[in-house]
Amino acid sequence: MGPEIDNKSATDASYIDESVSFPHVTAVATGWTLDFMFVSLCRHFKEGKHDEFNETLSTFETIYQCSSLKGRLHNEKAMICAFLARVVHGKKLDVLFEEDSCVMPLMSAAKIWSKLEDTVADESLFKNITILLIVQSVAVCMEKGQRSSASSALKWFENNHGFPQNLGVKLSTIVTQKETYHPFLLSFSFSRLLETVQSYLDAYLEKNPSDYLLKAATKTVQSSQNMEGLEDTVTRDNSLSETANELKLHRKKKENAAGLRTKRKLLSTKITDVWKPDSCKKPLVSLRRMSKSELSRMISEKSMVCFEKSMDSSENKEKTKKRKPPQKWTPQLDKYLTDGVKRHGQGKWSRILLDYDFEGRSGTMLKDRWRVLMRAHKVG
Repeated sequence: MGPEIDNKSATDASYIDESVSFPHVTAVATGWTLDFMFVSLCRHFKEGKHDEFNETLSTFETIYQCSSLKGRLHNEKAMICAFLARVVHGKKLDVLFEEDSCVMPLMSAAKIWSKLEDTVADESLFKNITILLIVQSVAVCMEKGQRSSASSALKWFENNHGFPQNLGVKLSTIVTQKETYHPFLLSFSFSRLLETVQSYLDAYLEKNPSDYLLKAATKTVQSSQNMEGLEDTVTRDNSLSETANELKLHRKKKENAAGLRTKRKLLSTKITDVWKPDSCKKPLVSLRRMSKSELSRMISEKSMVCFEKSMDSSENKEKTKKRKPPQKWTPQLDKYLTDGVKRHGQGKWSRILLDYDFEGRSGTMLKDRWRVLMRAHKVG
């Protein structure tokens, strides 16, 4: 029976190889993989996982270079990924995406966004994101104290992109008067830009599902988890049965040898402090008589093991003590914190973290620092 099945499988394999173009199969599989990377990028963008986003983007770029990918949708998704990359780095003015060093990330994003108009079903959504990109291109420069860069951004939009005249006048006035926290800038914040772009991605993925490989992988994982659960149950039952048998066998041996064993205790069974090299002797009960040399050897081996464990523990404690000293809060960081609270309100630490670089600090650290500033009467 076995050989017949093997022959049938071999026949099927040869039939598939001969009837289907392998380059065509490769193109389809590569397209699925690219789609999976695209969905992953959208997910990382939505969750704010920038490291994972950058790693996935690198993989996407590599796959996109394949000559077999020539579809319109593939090019469209590549354009969207390029747009997202620029938005993710929107607050990093030193990151360049264009040959012109004056073009900052959000300016470059606006340039690509204008080419994605056909992918947006809602015209108002397209206009909102356009305005947000223009406003934030200026606002980010103002937040960094680079008023000249903000003016340059406005001129660039006038010459290369174009925008409503009233918007240009309003932004020019804000830049001239150095109103970093003007209500207009606050209403078109960076966090609002991220939320609006996420709405666009949700609508795009609903219209262009790219989840074939994602669904297939999800089913495989669910299936494997169910199988693992079944295997764990069987293994657990077998283990219980084996343990019961071992206990019975041990009990019988114990009963049979009860009259033959020596019960002399060679060391105290009192449990001592195992962290002290001088008193780390664990309970040791011999079931037979030992020679003096054998006993001496066992005691020295036990003492050495305990001593080594003690030394390892001491080293670990020393490592624990040598913690990285807490970073000091600089006047600049305090200013970021104060400005962030003015902009978003007290308690909106996660939003404040998005707008400023706090050198790796968490929302809890921001909250604690704010309390310190309040107690020192440095803030209201």
